[in-house]
Order: sequence, then structure tokens, then C-alpha cells
Amino acid sequence: MGKKYVYDFSEGSRDMKGLLGGKGANLAEMANLGIPVPEGFTITTEACIEYGNDGNRFPDGLDDQVNEYLAALEDKTGKKLGDPDNPLLVSVRSGAKFSMPGMMDTVLNLGLNDESVNGLASQTGDERFAYDAYRRFIQMFGKVVMEVEGQLFEDAITVQREKAGVQFDNELSPAGLKELVAAFKQILEKETGRSFPSDPREQLDLAIAAVFRSWGGARAVTYRRHYNISDDLGTAVNVVSMVFGNMGEDSGTGVAFTRNPSTGVKEIFGDYLTNAQGEDVVAGIRKTKKLADMQQELPKVFKDLTGVMQKLEQHYREMEDIEFTFEKGKLYMLQTRDGKRTAAAAVKIAVDMFSEGIISKEEAVARVDAGQLDQLLHPMLDPTRKYDIIATGLNASPGAAVGKVVFDADTAAAQGKAGEAVILVRWETSPDDIHGLIQAQGVLTSHGGMTSHAAVVARGMGKPAVCGADQIVISEEERQFTIDEHVVDEGDIITIDGTTGNVILGAVELVPPQINENFQAIVAWADEIRTMGVRTNADTPEDAEKAREFGAEGIGLCRTEHMFMATERLPIVREMIMASSAQDRAASLEKLLPMQQGDFEGIFEAMDGLPVTIRLLDPPLHEFLPDYTELMVEIEHLKCTGGSQAEIDEKEKVAARVRSLKEMNPMLGTRGCRLGIQWPEIYEMQVRAIMQAAVAVDKRSGQAPKVEIMIPLVGFAEELRRMRELTVNVCDEVLAGAASSLEYRLGTMIELPRAAVTAGEISDYADFFSFGTNDLTQTTLGFSRDDAEGKFLTYYLEEGLVKSNPFETIDVDGVGKLVEIAVKASREKKPDIKLGVCGEHGGEPASVKFCHRAGLNYVSCSPYRVPLARLAAAQAVLEEKEIAFTTA
Repeated sequence: MGKKYVYDFSEGSRDMKGLLGGKGANLAEMANLGIPVPEGFTITTEACIEYGNDGNRFPDGLDDQVNEYLAALEDKTGKKLGDPDNPLLVSVRSGAKFSMPGMMDTVLNLGLNDESVNGLASQTGDERFAYDAYRRFIQMFGKVVMEVEGQLFEDAITVQREKAGVQFDNELSPAGLKELVAAFKQILEKETGRSFPSDPREQLDLAIAAVFRSWGGARAVTYRRHYNISDDLGTAVNVVSMVFGNMGEDSGTGVAFTRNPSTGVKEIFGDYLTNAQGEDVVAGIRKTKKLADMQQELPKVFKDLTGVMQKLEQHYREMEDIEFTFEKGKLYMLQTRDGKRTAAAAVKIAVDMFSEGIISKEEAVARVDAGQLDQLLHPMLDPTRKYDIIATGLNASPGAAVGKVVFDADTAAAQGKAGEAVILVRWETSPDDIHGLIQAQGVLTSHGGMTSHAAVVARGMGKPAVCGADQIVISEEERQFTIDEHVVDEGDIITIDGTTGNVILGAVELVPPQINENFQAIVAWADEIRTMGVRTNADTPEDAEKAREFGAEGIGLCRTEHMFMATERLPIVREMIMASSAQDRAASLEKLLPMQQGDFEGIFEAMDGLPVTIRLLDPPLHEFLPDYTELMVEIEHLKCTGGSQAEIDEKEKVAARVRSLKEMNPMLGTRGCRLGIQWPEIYEMQVRAIMQAAVAVDKRSGQAPKVEIMIPLVGFAEELRRMRELTVNVCDEVLAGAASSLEYRLGTMIELPRAAVTAGEISDYADFFSFGTNDLTQTTLGFSRDDAEGKFLTYYLEEGLVKSNPFETIDVDGVGKLVEIAVKASREKKPDIKLGVCGEHGGEPASVKFCHRAGLNYVSCSPYRVPLARLAAAQAVLEEKEIAFTTA
């Protein structure tokens, strides 16, 4: 027997998501639980992968297996695909291992043709229903399978509605729907050069192939890039017997969540429509009803539905996102999956489920996606500000955003990538808008409900969204929208509040959100689990205090060069650089010393006895001087306009010094420890300021600072030996003069490949290493970050040459290997050496987990990413115990 490509729902389970996809595995699981699902079968993800690898050809044996399972489905339902009297109709739906809502294709009502539509009408006694199903099938088949522009069908519907004098599709008569079927066929033939396929078995093969191809479609690829989902997984195809929500007012369809996906509150949440099919709910074509209203309108269906929702949540021990249809009062479940949710909802659901005894504390920590925690730190509207609300829609995804109005996804993507803050304004978004949604600050739609595409995608991305603001009239032709007397043109600034649903003209000042008790509980539980420390990168007392509020356990990187850039200090720094003798340079440094000492005192006080790692001056000196080209322009201007000779001479002196310091590649030039070796008096001043500050704070507060002095850009052990000697001499001199016994540590940044591979030698002179993964990535990959991002690296990502941006997520196979080499070599020499990371990777979840696996003692990141790092560090421990965050 050949490879098995097809599984009946009775043969699967939720543990088979890799093979059957999330939808197929969960349909099988529900069937096994006795929950009503339509009969059907699933074609595996392996078939999809083989189809793509073999030039879009079905693998051998697939066709025969589909025939076998189709025959079994016909036996179970008592209907036959294409039968003119008793036709079987099926849906053909995608379903990957990881949920990708709306990113791949679906075809409904497959099996209809000019003969079987009459059989469906006779079978149901409802001609209007039969032709409504037929026109929907041709429209969906034409768009998805035959790749006809969908707007052509929508335009034909609009023409037919206007002709009939009705507002909605469901008001069209049987005769009007027959005319629409004919119009759709003409569109399809005109656009493709072939007639609509009437053979249902051919329809099925074409639909299966289309779903397979949709795995490689632009929107699916964009979604996978954004969520770091592998391209190698493929999608399953689910062939499911149709149940109809458009058979009258006792039929309908909807989407439900077992808890509120925006807030996490345990309440009935969702939308439904009567006399409708699934796409009507998510597309915003008709205004949906709140699920709570069903209790009055359809009490039996409501009772059955809420019973199933409770059963599914208890079984999966998760908040579930459910799609359902009811036909003539009978309920069917079409899908269940772990629901997408905001970070606030994720945290509340995790804490509540632990409190309810559904999950353990460890599972609660694992359930919150660390990457989502940034959502909780998104700005909100300043409550002290007054503003005029011009429209209100549904509060679909919380948080506030300010930006320029744009009306299409391409513009949003282009302007967003260029650094512009934009709000994407649409009648309703579709999966094709994914690239614009990623780049926009938020989204505003005039149609659609809480479970519309815009709402679901925005919540998953943590972007504010206001949906269904039907007061807004959008004119894409004129690139504007109107609300009563207000006209808002493309490029105008608006503010949206996804927490309240309000739309505001102009920019409103935003403030950071408050952290609540659920957030505090999750990160506190994470602290109980994690074994790796979390520090912060902070250059000011204010940053240090904010980081401590977020739970930082010290400073892993304090960059001293930022202190030199202050307005009142820059002239002194330039004076020091321009000095023609060591004596003059020392005089300038003497002026800087008390300023630096004051900086360090403030930071030591803010950290209150926690370790503080201070990096000595790192950038090239020319960065503190004026731009050479601008200087030359100023000199020429002075010469041409009769400027004073003294001023010209002074500027020429500065220009000569800038020219002498100029390097072709300054990032690999005279910077870091190379500065300290050539001009040791600079590092001597900084070390003196650090130790005098530590002594002063110790004497004032009695809380001894934990001082860690870090030498940057070391590549040779001899460089660190010399810098250690200089540092120790100054430290000991200051401590002796103050009769202080303060302890201090001395270490270096590992940011060069040579430093990583010779870490054993360098560790002879180091008490700690901190991996500067920003520069280590540049020097390992040969990528200039400023030149790579937005240029060739973007192309590499789009082409799949690299799986993720190595400046965002650590390159485990390259940079990571160097880190592992350095860890092993240094620990063999000094088992107790402290090892950390202070690049931006220290606040990225996957990179934090790598650091845990590599055996680092701590990570350091920006203050607002400290909670994320705390959670990710705990999840790294749990993943070792196989308690992982998963989605259906």
C-alpha cells in the first residue's frame, strides 16, 4: 500500500495537526467527542508539500484515495456529487498546522451545475436558496480557483441589486439570482477564456489544487514571515459536506469565542447572522448580530451552542475560537482552534484559568506569548486631554494610534516602511491587505464586526483597530472619507482608540498604559521559574528607574558616549578632541570628570545596590565633531561673504582635525579599546568618575554600588590586559584615597569573531563577558546594519534566503555558534565567570531562549522589554520540560 494521503474525520485526532492541519485535526477531535460536525475527510499536508515540490502535480495515488473517501462520504450522506436529483455539495477548505486566519483559500457549495442546482431546489423546496448557493459557488470558485478579480463579481451584484431596487443580496428574487448566475459565467469566460467547469469531480480537483497553491500565495507568505512560521509545513485540505446557514431565518452562521478575545473576560462573545453563509460574517457584507442576542431569537440553538463551547473549553483547556452553522435549527461545528487574543486577554485568561483550576501555574506562564507583551505597553489616549469624537465603531482591538490616513494596503506598506505613522482606512480589510496592516499603526473600517478580518488580524498583531464605523463614507476615487460635515483627505492626521471604538480628527497626545494585577501575577510567576537574570540597558537615572519598575535586576549596559552628547558638554568634548597636547586634553577631561561623576551617581542611586555595567567610551571620536562637508560649506560661505579671518581660521582648524580623524570604515576603525590604548587619559577619567561616584553613593546611602566596568571592542587578550592594568590602578587609587573597600569587576564585550574564538585567552583578564550581539552580528555576517536593513536584507527575507532578520532574532547557526564557543572556552578557564548579552537580542523572545540554552547568566534589554525577557526566560525553562506555548 502506498503513502496514505487522505483521512476520514473518524481516523484523526487533535494530536495530528502536523499531518492534518489544525482544522482537520480539530474536526476529527470534535467528531470523536460526539460534537455535531458535518461528515468529511482531510487531505494531508504531505500531499501539499509533494504537490509543490513536483511542479504542482498531485502525488501518485492521491486521486484514487480521494475517489475512495468521496464514495464513502456519499454513502454516509446518502447523496452523490453531481447527482441531478440529490446532489452532494462540499466545502473545500485549507488548514495548516498553525492557525493562519484568512490567509489561504476556501470554496463553498462545490458540486453545483445547471442540473444539480435544480435537484437542490427540489430537495429543499426552495428555489431561491438553490440559486443563491449556485451564484455564491461560481463567485468563490471564479475568484479562488480561476483567479478572476473578485471586484468584477461584486460589481455585477451591485448592478443586479440596483436593477431589483433592493439593498442587500438576500433580498434578490430567484429570477434575479438566475440572472446573476448567467452574468457570473460570462465574467468567468471573458476573463479566463474558458467556460465554467460543470463536472463536479473536475471542480473538486481544481479546488484542491487551488488550496494547495494558496500555501504559496503572497498573503500567506507575508503572514508566515511576520509570525516566523516555516514555509515547509504545507496546508491540509478539508473536504466537508455542506450544511447551509442560508435556508431561512431558522438557519445561520457565526463565529464565537469562549471568552472575550479583547479583554479575556469569561463571557459570551461573537457574531452571527441568520439566513447567511460564513463569508457574510467575516466580510462585513451585512451587519452582524451579537451572539448574546441569539438567546432571545433562537433559544434552542443558543443552548446547544453554549453547551458545546463549554465542552470544548474544558476539553482543550484553552479559550476556543469556534465557527458554526445551524441549518433548520440544527447546530453544526465547522471549526475550533485556540483563539487569537490581545496580550491583555492572554494574561487575564491565563491567570483566570489557573484560578479556576483548569491549568497549572507553569502552563499559565507558557500560555502567554512573550512577544505579545509589548501590547500591554502600548500608549493610550491621555485622559486629561479634550478632543472631539467624529465617529464611533466597534472597539475591535485595544490601544490608541495616531497617524496619517491612507486608503490602500500598498500605500500603508510603503509609507510605513519609510517611517511614516499611518492609519489604514478601509471599507473592510481582506487577507490581501496583510502587508499594509503589518506596517500601519492601526486600522479603521466602516464595515465588519468584532470577528471580521480586520479585527482578528489587528488583535493578533497588537495593533489598535476600530471596525464597523458605519458613519464613515469612504471614496477611494477621491482619496477621502466623510462623516457628516467632516471631510478627511488622505494624509490628514486622525487618532483611533481601539479600546473605546472612537475616531478622532487630529492628533491626540498618548500616554503609556498601566500595568494591572494580572500582568504582575504572570511575570511574578515567571520569576519563580526562570534561572537566567534580566537586566536593562539604561544610560540615565530615569531609564534605570523605569526598568526597575518593570523588574530589572541591574544594568547590563550603560553607554557613556550618550552622556557626552548633551548640549552643555559637547563643546568640552570637542575641546578635548581638538587638544594638541596631553596637557590640554587633561584640562578638558578635568572639566568633564565632575559631569560624568554626577551621571554615575544618579544611576547608582536609581539601581540601589543592584549591579551596574558601565561601558567605557566606544564610538570613533569624529562622531562628536561637526560634519566635514558642512564645515567646508560654512568656511566657503564665510570667505565669500567677508567673514572674520579668526572665525575662518578656527573652523579650518576644526576641519583639519575632522579630516585627520576621518576613516573609510569607522565602525571597524579607531573606536572602543583602541581609543583607550592610544589616549589612555580618556578612559582614566571615566574610570575615576565611576569609582568616585560609587564611593560617594556608598557613603551617602550605605548601599554599596555593584560596579562593573566594561571595555569595548576587545579582539586580543593583550588589549584587555593593558586596559585592566590601567583600570585597576585608577580604581585602587580612588578607593585608597577614600579609605573604601568597595568591590568592582572588570570585563569586556564580546563583539568580534576573534574575541569569541579566543575567549579562553581573553578570560584570563576578565571577571565577566557581555556579548554585544549587535556588532557581533555585523562583524560575523559582514552586514552593515544601516545598509542591510531596508535594502538587500529585505530582499533576502522576501526570497527566503534568511528566515528572520538577524538584527532582530539572533542568527543561531552563525552568531549563536560563536557565542557557544566563547561560553565553552571561558567557562573551561573560569567556571564562575559571569556571562550575559547586552545587544537588542536581549529583549527578543527567541533570542532570550537561545541565551538560556547557551548557558548565559543574564540578558539585558531596553526598559520596556524587561517584562518580555522575564517571561521568555521562564518559558525557556518550561520548554526544556516540554510545557510550551502552542496555538491550534
